[in-house]
Amino acid sequence: MSRRLFVESFIQAWQALVTNRLRTLLSLLGVMIGIFMITAVFAVSDSLEENLKGIFSSVRSDVLFVEKMPWTFSSDYPWWKYALRTDPTLEDADLLRERLPSARSVAFQTGNMANIERGSSSFQGARMAAVTLDYFDAIELDIEEGRFFTPREMQAGTPVVIIGRDIVNRLFPGGKAIGEMCTLEGRKLRVIGILAQEGTSLVGEGTDDLVLISVTFGRQLLNFRALKSSILIRAKEGVDLDLLRGEVISAYRPIRRLHPRDESDFAVNEVEMLTAFIDVLFGQVEYGVWFIGAFAILIGCFSVANIMFVSVKERTPLIGVQKALGAKRSFVLAQFLTEAVALCIIGALLALFAVGLLVVSVNVLSDGMSLVFGLDRFLLGLGIAVVSGVIAGLAPAMQAARMDPVEAMRAA
Repeated sequence: MSRRLFVESFIQAWQALVTNRLRTLLSLLGVMIGIFMITAVFAVSDSLEENLKGIFSSVRSDVLFVEKMPWTFSSDYPWWKYALRTDPTLEDADLLRERLPSARSVAFQTGNMANIERGSSSFQGARMAAVTLDYFDAIELDIEEGRFFTPREMQAGTPVVIIGRDIVNRLFPGGKAIGEMCTLEGRKLRVIGILAQEGTSLVGEGTDDLVLISVTFGRQLLNFRALKSSILIRAKEGVDLDLLRGEVISAYRPIRRLHPRDESDFAVNEVEMLTAFIDVLFGQVEYGVWFIGAFAILIGCFSVANIMFVSVKERTPLIGVQKALGAKRSFVLAQFLTEAVALCIIGALLALFAVGLLVVSVNVLSDGMSLVFGLDRFLLGLGIAVVSGVIAGLAPAMQAARMDPVEAMRAA
């Protein structure tokens, strides 16, 4: 019975839409705009969140970063104290390596923007990183061709380089780069590795514009003390990160020559801190989207309610006949509520179709920008439509259910 009622009410709603297309579409506009805005913004925010988290996917979850600045700031700590801190050094990394029994590996990284050239071709603004041998253990690099640095190359400071795919495409149009020479900040280097293409996204280009050199060679090009640097510490298998964190703090404070009562002048970060911050950030974005979208949906509810009041008035004699034939109040109430819900679902489907069209268009036409529109957001849009239909149709449905059958039939 309930299934037949829904089908009949959906048909009735569709007939109302077809018969009075302009009036119904204008009345549904608020619901359509609200659902479109909510789902479209969620599609963008979901894509941005996915891309942000994707940046850290190459970092292993069991790695700690010792740096000058924390990745998340506390409100009670003056910013100038952070600014006065100094970055960890390569010598600090060497000393820590000897004092961390729970660490599997200790790596160092620093870097700067640089220009890389080959003949008349150049790549401006490449991200150059000088790293130690254990960097490959802390960061999951996808080396598509070639290899990482050898211990001998690292120790001797051999002028070799690993480059991203965008740099290969610019400097080596033929695609063959392994073993070829290029120039980095005036110094000749031989290409030994090529990183796999990651593609551009909403928030960056991954490793496609990355240039990796050894720290020993990097010292010939860079002033490490003037650059931002990090120490990457990976835990041994089975070692809890909190245990390793305590070990790092206990070992690094004496290296920094801190008195037991002094505050630590360094931060120990982990990827989970950033992903948790991203979750909180996008949670706040969702609240804002709901707040704005609710107004459009509320206006739409008033419009749908207006349609339903008109529908009740037009079908008053039919309601009287139904009641005279024994139809209960609950049947009439359910009939008009279902019709209101069906109207809102039609509006939601139109809005969701527009969002899907927008996502497909952006993904096809945009270079590097990719949007996602998951099933959960589609179901969310339909859920909003159902709730809106119930709210909008409740008052008209109750009016129809309370009609006296004799008075209703006289209205004919």
